[in-house]
Amino acid sequence: MPIESTPPKPNAEPGWRQRTGGQSLPEAHGTVAVPAGASFWRKLLAFSGPGYLVAVGYMDPGNWATDIAGGSQFGYTLLSVILLSNLMAILLQSLCAKLGIVTGRDLAQACRDHYSKPVAMGLWVMCEIAICACDLAEVIGTAIALNLLFHIPLVWGVVLTALDVLVVLWLARRGFRWLEAIVVSLMLLIGVCFGLEILFSKPAVADVLGGFLPTTEILRNPAMLYVAIGILGATVMPHNLYLHSSIVQTRKYQQHAAGKREAITFATIDSTVALMFALFINASILIVAAATFYTQGKHDVAEIQDAYKLLAPMLGVGMASTLFAVALLASGQNSTLTGTLAGQIVMEGFLNIRLRPWLRRLITRAIAIVPAVIVAALYGESGTAKLLVFSQVILSLQLPFAVIPLVMFTSDKLKMGEFVNPWWVKLLAWVTTAVIVILNVKLLLDFAGITGGE
Repeated sequence: MPIESTPPKPNAEPGWRQRTGGQSLPEAHGTVAVPAGASFWRKLLAFSGPGYLVAVGYMDPGNWATDIAGGSQFGYTLLSVILLSNLMAILLQSLCAKLGIVTGRDLAQACRDHYSKPVAMGLWVMCEIAICACDLAEVIGTAIALNLLFHIPLVWGVVLTALDVLVVLWLARRGFRWLEAIVVSLMLLIGVCFGLEILFSKPAVADVLGGFLPTTEILRNPAMLYVAIGILGATVMPHNLYLHSSIVQTRKYQQHAAGKREAITFATIDSTVALMFALFINASILIVAAATFYTQGKHDVAEIQDAYKLLAPMLGVGMASTLFAVALLASGQNSTLTGTLAGQIVMEGFLNIRLRPWLRRLITRAIAIVPAVIVAALYGESGTAKLLVFSQVILSLQLPFAVIPLVMFTSDKLKMGEFVNPWWVKLLAWVTTAVIVILNVKLLLDFAGITGGE
């Protein structure tokens, strides 16, 4: 990715080609008060929320298939991969929070202010495609859940997901905290559902703990490596990086150095705790699949629908399948709520175009729903499953173009001043970036059949 050498324009801030066009997510910017002189816990409560909106992207329906496949084929072994991917996510999301708080820019605005217009436009187009692909996965996941729970045909289930736009608009008018409250409530519902699933499946505690320890078998076994790459490659969603760098600015923190430093600390705690909850959800999906399918020799379960049909009879608990589908519905709905916000942030950040929120969200939803309706109508369940996989491949194409600028900007002293990444964070960030890029390239090559991936 080229680094611009054009001298700064007049009135531009140090390190930037131009000054940003306005506030990120202006209708919510600085609307959540942080009590001055309050205790640590009161301030933590005030800053808590954005991390959970971000964590939603790490447990969306696009991740479920890889977790189910990993557990049913290889037992608990790939829990170490889920843990590693979660640690990588914690690092990158902390950099997003730092970028937004220190520079007053979200990642989209930062790209527009750093790169030339043609480069910024190219990044915007790729990002829009990635957001639509991500939205597509969430629409399909929600439609599958509605089909499993209420036997609503997939086509109508896809159409019904458009109603979430109305939910977002209603919540946005009541305040950003309302949106955060709904997201956290749905996350807790998912957690309760999988907590019960773990109780029903009775996994061996020693085996579960052993699964979190890395093993060279993952590298030696091509089939296991392929699934591991799928888990790692789909970990960091591009839209999450844009989203987090924006919504941390909904807090009304002090704009001096001490205030920003405090905001970075609390925002990092918020996202870390939220992502540890996402780790619990993803690990739970794999653990339930391992304890239910792998231990009983059912190693070919990879589809969400197959897992739903088999859970109740294999566990001997009638509500096991229902809880699974309820969690899937909550996951899909949560993801679509945050996806609409990310779409608005990206368009406004890259183009500095202010559309009415309802219009921007309607456009985002329509772009995702139209192809999903067509595929669901023509091919049914098999088509939606393939579309789900394809959406993850599209995401992997965009990811390097979001991660690389993020690490580059936060490692630039001219842009970040005293908040620039220390050398050890730079090292970890670039190693993480290299791993993500290499694994995503491998995933793309496998998808294209070039390397003979399964």
